[in-house]
Amino acid sequence: MSDREFILEMKGISKSFPGVRALHEVDLRVRPGTVHALMGENGAGKSTLMKCLFGIYAPDEGEVLIDGKKVVFQKVHQALEAGISMIHQELLPIPYRSVMENIWLGRYPTWGVGPFRLVDHSKMLNDTKALLQELNIEIDPKIWTVNLSVSKLQSMEIAKAVSYKSRIIIMDEPTSSLTEKEVNHLFDIIRKLRSQGVAIIYISHKMEEILQISDDVSIMRDGKLVGTYAAKELTTDLIISKMVGRSMNQRFPPRTNKPGEVILRVEGLTSTLEKSFKNVSFDLKAGEILGVAGLVGAQRTELMEALFGLRTIKSGTIAIRGRKHRIRNPIEAKEQKMALLTEERRVTGIYPILSVGDNTLSGNWGMYVQKTGLLNLKRAKEDIEKFVSQLRVKTPSTKTLMQNLSGGNQQKVIVARWLLTDPDILILDEPTRGIDVGAKFEIYSIIADLAARGKSILMISSEMPEVLGMSDRIMVLCEGRLTGILDGAAADQEEIMRLATQFM
Repeated sequence: MSDREFILEMKGISKSFPGVRALHEVDLRVRPGTVHALMGENGAGKSTLMKCLFGIYAPDEGEVLIDGKKVVFQKVHQALEAGISMIHQELLPIPYRSVMENIWLGRYPTWGVGPFRLVDHSKMLNDTKALLQELNIEIDPKIWTVNLSVSKLQSMEIAKAVSYKSRIIIMDEPTSSLTEKEVNHLFDIIRKLRSQGVAIIYISHKMEEILQISDDVSIMRDGKLVGTYAAKELTTDLIISKMVGRSMNQRFPPRTNKPGEVILRVEGLTSTLEKSFKNVSFDLKAGEILGVAGLVGAQRTELMEALFGLRTIKSGTIAIRGRKHRIRNPIEAKEQKMALLTEERRVTGIYPILSVGDNTLSGNWGMYVQKTGLLNLKRAKEDIEKFVSQLRVKTPSTKTLMQNLSGGNQQKVIVARWLLTDPDILILDEPTRGIDVGAKFEIYSIIADLAARGKSILMISSEMPEVLGMSDRIMVLCEGRLTGILDGAAADQEEIMRLATQFM
């Protein structure tokens, strides 16, 4: 192929950060009117490569060509002006501004003369309505983004990227928070853009999506390009072996846990909010993994946060080890040996400007206070290194700032934080979101080991194979109501979906 057959070429891109070489002479060539998937384990360099393209990072070596012409982007707006837009994995909208203000941020339509120009809110509203209608996205343009669900925020970011009329759109884990219906809608949008000659660079860990929507697939490992392949020539097993450098015959680890006596009993739990969970009753046994399934809006997260004291309860009871407790805040939940891994790590999980070590210890600094009032730093360091090693966190050192880790490695650190508290009841809200297949297996193994040691696990997941592959029982919610509890070994996807849509 000649160079002009590519809309984008990245040649010999290298990038280093203190203590780590993130990219090593990476080449990437993308054809116009195609979906080009970019795959690899967490820390493989996918997001770093895209940030070099988008003007967030300046590569140490290499060059970028658009339509065969060399370009240098020192700022994001230069990339936008050149026809490149990016949907980031971590959604960070301006919360107390409307959807339309977020979409047109930095380029509001105005009216007036000279210095006396004002924002033309009427035009901005009409333009937003037209954009959302074109994409068949149902969101009120005037609603503040703080009131939107994660899936709606994701849809808004997609609309924003399309609004730039870009010729290259980077999508970093765009379906991580979307329902199956919303994923299909996104794919319709992608196919429409592809037919218009737009090139989509699509980062995802979901194998089924990659094989369904992609034309070409580039696979990275340890900051290097393994190779670029036609999607039709690949299988899930082949992708995994190229990503991790080894075959993975088992997607889920064998489990030896044996559920015992009931450790948690919930009866008639009802939220103080009108549109939330109502009259939910279930129990959780020692050594059991209880999966929590449902579609977006099922109130799964809200229910789990209520158990942990983050949301108020109108009625109902929570009994732990046979005794009723009124859990009013997370401190009281921790006193009952409970832990909660939250859904959105960037917003409610990590301290980005603190180190990996500080993030690991942040849930339980008190256990290191000696009688003298001083911290036992030697013991703290030993525990940090133990869990960082056990979860195979890819980091130059435990002193590295959390914000410099990939999303999957950040998730591992949060898991380590809660494991350090040695909880009896561990609530995991989307524990493997945005994590590659190799890291998922490691987290699954940790969950299975905890259950085998008698720990009780409540696991929310939107990935059906994960729920079916890891759960002893599966609790299904629909619009805040419990619609059924299934035996994990006998459950299937059809039955779960039937229960998840029972009241819709």
